[in-house]
Amino acid sequence: MNAPADLAAWLREGPFALAMSSGFFGFFAHCGMLMALTEHGLEPERLSGSSAGALIAGLYGAGMTPADIARVLRELRREDFWDPFPGPGLLRGRRFRAILEHHLPVTTLEQCRRPVSVSVCDVLGWRTRALNQGPLATALHASCSVPLMFHPVWINGRPYIDGGVTDRAGVAGLPVGTRILHHHLGSRSPWRRPGSPALRPPQRAGLISFTIQGLRRAGPSRMHHGLLALDQARAATHAALEMPLDDVPVAQAGHILEIAQTKEKGP
Repeated sequence: MNAPADLAAWLREGPFALAMSSGFFGFFAHCGMLMALTEHGLEPERLSGSSAGALIAGLYGAGMTPADIARVLRELRREDFWDPFPGPGLLRGRRFRAILEHHLPVTTLEQCRRPVSVSVCDVLGWRTRALNQGPLATALHASCSVPLMFHPVWINGRPYIDGGVTDRAGVAGLPVGTRILHHHLGSRSPWRRPGSPALRPPQRAGLISFTIQGLRRAGPSRMHHGLLALDQARAATHAALEMPLDDVPVAQAGHILEIAQTKEKGP
């Protein structure tokens, strides 16, 4: 059996899941990637993610279009979610939760138009839990609760934090045998030790992971960089979809693709 000519052809061979990694304010890049996918008529049948990846998976799975999500991100300002409060993190998180509840078209994971799995880290057991039922805003809030930045989120009497702590790839909730397109955000976190497995894209049968190099890095004080990253990721994903695959069957070993993205000049 001949290998598909390019990534888009592989995705069109059958239903696929979209998994998105954590990566601080990388939800801008995830949104741009998703915009490009849908502009090619490629829509995942299910979604999974950690932290930034969980946020985009949840918003899209709940029924928002990529254009809807991009519009919210373009209007987002630091003061919209900035609510410092004493505790085990700088921000209380109530404003962030309110933003989610305002924009989400549905209230629970079960109501999503496509199955969504949200990876969170169980602090007491220090392990990943993949949420696929219960309040959607709560799950997304928990998965995005970056340690020291946000207070932990309590669910059924247990504290949860950023899903990227224990499942950076955001694939824990996807069954074995699922065809997966994985968008991997390269980590530049200073606390990641060199060679850490969390820095590498996941590899499993039936999974293609792609990374866009050189994306602008956004943050609370650099929201405008996020908008640049969104546009960069959108353009780079269009290029990735036309990238030829080698002759190694995806079902056996998986693939890792990389797209070079030169940083734009500017502040």
